Amino acid sequence: MDYTWHYDSPLGGITLASDGEALTGLWFDGQNYFADTLGTEHEVKCLPVFKDTCRWLDIYFSGKAPDFTPMLKMCGSPFRKQVWEILLTIPFGRTMTYGEIAAVIAGGDGLKQMSAQAVGGAVGHNPISLIIPCHRVVGANGNITGYAGGIEKKRYLLEMERACSS
Repeated sequence: MDYTWHYDSPLGGITLASDGEALTGLWFDGQNYFADTLGTEHEVKCLPVFKDTCRWLDIYFSGKAPDFTPMLKMCGSPFRKQVWEILLTIPFGRTMTYGEIAAVIAGGDGLKQMSAQAVGGAVGHNPISLIIPCHRVVGANGNITGYAGGIEKKRYLLEMERACSS
């Protein structure tokens, strides 16, 4: 059984999803790929993981880097999970390019190179936005590029983090 909960953020509503123990989804309401890992049948229920996630979001939107991560369960292909694990290493207030992530994967897998476009696809399908910080991934020259929640939200998040981390 899947469960959901709602959070009101400064950027609009956020839907949280869980398998009953771990967080499996966090989406801005109406974003691209909204609830794509959520089963058709689900129940609205306040769970401990939702309380932890809401506390994380409260800290984050207050402009601070949370010092904990709610229990996560990543639902995706091994490649996507590999990309999302790298996203978890990008610190608050910092960014990484798609090419840098591709280079990390290539180096770790003993490959000569990896497609930055393939990385972009995995980043774009991240089902746990914000906590797995896909908004911290930028284009080759630091350009703010696609974000499932919308470019304006990505810009806001990056500017908030930079202002709070300086």
